[in-house]
Amino acid sequence: ECISSTSKHDHFSPENANDTAKETCLNWFFKIASIRELIPRFYVEASILKCNKFLSKTGISECLPRLTCMIRGIGDPLVSVYARAYLCRVGMEVAPHLKETLNKNFFDFLLTFKQIHGDTVQNQLVVQGVELPSYLPLYPPAMDWIFQCISYHAPEALLTEMMERCKKLGNNALLLNSVMSAFRAEFIATRSMDFIGMIKECDESGFPKHLLFRSLGLNLALADPPESDRLQILNEAWKVITKLKNPQDYINCAEVWVEYTCKHFTKREVNTVLADVIKHMTPDRAFEDSYPQLQLIIKKVIAHFHDFSVLFSVEKFLPFLDMFQKESVRVEVCKCIMDAFIKHQQEPTKDPVILNALLHVCKTMHDSVNALTLEDEKRMLSYLINGFIKMVSFGRDFEQQLSFYVESRSMFCNLEPVLVQLIHSVNRLAMETRKLMKGNHSRKTAAFVRACVAYCFITIPSLAGIFTRLNLYLHSGQVALANQCLSQADAFFKAAISLIPEVPKMINIDGKMRPSESFLLEFLCNFFSTLLIVPDHPEHGVLFLVRELLNVIQDYTWEDNSDEKIRIYTCVLHLLSAMSQETYLYHIDKVDSNDSLYGGDSKFLAENNKLCETVMAQILEHLKTLAKDEALKRQSSLGLSFFNSILAHGDLRNNKLNQLSVNLWHLAQRHGCADTRTMVKTLEYIKQQSKQPDMTHLTELALRLPLQTRT
Repeated sequence: ECISSTSKHDHFSPENANDTAKETCLNWFFKIASIRELIPRFYVEASILKCNKFLSKTGISECLPRLTCMIRGIGDPLVSVYARAYLCRVGMEVAPHLKETLNKNFFDFLLTFKQIHGDTVQNQLVVQGVELPSYLPLYPPAMDWIFQCISYHAPEALLTEMMERCKKLGNNALLLNSVMSAFRAEFIATRSMDFIGMIKECDESGFPKHLLFRSLGLNLALADPPESDRLQILNEAWKVITKLKNPQDYINCAEVWVEYTCKHFTKREVNTVLADVIKHMTPDRAFEDSYPQLQLIIKKVIAHFHDFSVLFSVEKFLPFLDMFQKESVRVEVCKCIMDAFIKHQQEPTKDPVILNALLHVCKTMHDSVNALTLEDEKRMLSYLINGFIKMVSFGRDFEQQLSFYVESRSMFCNLEPVLVQLIHSVNRLAMETRKLMKGNHSRKTAAFVRACVAYCFITIPSLAGIFTRLNLYLHSGQVALANQCLSQADAFFKAAISLIPEVPKMINIDGKMRPSESFLLEFLCNFFSTLLIVPDHPEHGVLFLVRELLNVIQDYTWEDNSDEKIRIYTCVLHLLSAMSQETYLYHIDKVDSNDSLYGGDSKFLAENNKLCETVMAQILEHLKTLAKDEALKRQSSLGLSFFNSILAHGDLRNNKLNQLSVNLWHLAQRHGCADTRTMVKTLEYIKQQSKQPDMTHLTELALRLPLQTRT
């Protein structure tokens, strides 16, 4: 309780403790002092060092030097170094400002360091059957901790003194490694040549030099050495690294120095390093055990080479990729390359070096797709490949651009999002051609546009998504129409119409099954907007596409309680109304729509009216089927919707249409299901419109539209 209570007070002093607490605490320390064995006595006292705050303000500052001296009595250098590491840990926790004790531990350790290579330790190792290379790696964890504690916020002069002390000791590989692991990277980097000199003087036995060069390389990845020393540093390090026979030792060291090479040198030096890695890792397929390190090398190279024309001109880069024989690893590497390209490639490219290399990379990703590939993985691969496709541009060389899209289609046929992207890209290409060749629609241009249209027409059927195909047929037909390719546009629209019967009742949206009718309604509304400007084919009769579409809608099996069919028929009425105008609401440049072809011909208008009557009959028939208690609200809603359509698009001077609108108004209110506020606003609108010129007939209509009162 006494100890836990101290944690509640940041500025605890002996005056805060009562006499009982002080006496208890002093009793503890007396009992510890009676322990005869040195090591248990040291660790127990160090563990409760903080309790000295109960006794005096200077207790901790007095005990730390004493405990430091106590460690001198431990003869085994391995045991003593861990004791010092523990004391440094406790000291940093209870008195971080007392740096002198930390320094004393370090310098005491240096005095006993030579014992490691002395006869006593060596003989003991022989007795226990322990080899020196297995024994020495036991020291670095403790040494690193001591060095880190001392170097934390240490002044430059102290670090320099520590380094000079280490320099004077022979066989100091362990010390050097801990210094390079613990000291600030900037300190190490500015003295790189001094460290290389010390590394050269180290004895190779016990602690290999390549591990020292690896530690140096880790520092140089974080801080830059003097510019004048950079090449010499690389040469000195690589002389040692390239002589390593063990592939694991080699790759662990080379992987660190690749970043230094990429950071400070050109593609020539990077190519040399990659070639050396290939040379060492290819024999006996050593690369199979080092994929993580090889992946890190690739990541470091692409992190420093954002100009991909330079990257792929590195002769050994692609051969380096060939070492990734395991498919999953190879795909991950390819994903890293493509991700870097998408992030850093600012301008579209047509560089053949980049295109050939990235096509190979993308093909590798694509070919990894199989029946077991997750959808998320397919989406990611498609995103990366699409990012590449979007960045390829041959400028005004449209034929070369189309050839690239043709090649891409053959290479990436198993990823639907990529095919969709290619179709959109080809459609854009056709439109760009039209813009640039505006006023100069030569035969060559027309032939190219037809080739683009043919590309889309061939590719769309290979897609699995039903609405993806429908929307692409519509979009591609619009592009063909904009380029005056009328027969090709008709082909797209016919294909879309023939596909509608295949629309299933339920479709998968983001992993959930949903009814498809609302999506079909949306598509058809867009389709109707396009059909307004599509001219009739001279051999197929008046409004042949509209008739075909109506037949398909009529034969489609709709849900029993669905009103989507009637909503679609209502949209058809809007279309037919627009088609009966003398001049259509919009046109496509250089395409004569039916308003120009027929010029308000009476036969055309008669055919249009017949279709209107047929569609209206279908709507009224459906309204009759809703005269049941459970469907009265739907009947009211649809009746009012049909009324609004007639009001907006019909000629209410026609007596039949006028009477039908009155009947629909009464139907909407018949069973008290209509929204009174909506009915009131509708009637107000009619009265307001009746004041407009040529709309006086609406005055009489308004008088025939009573509002039903609810009692």
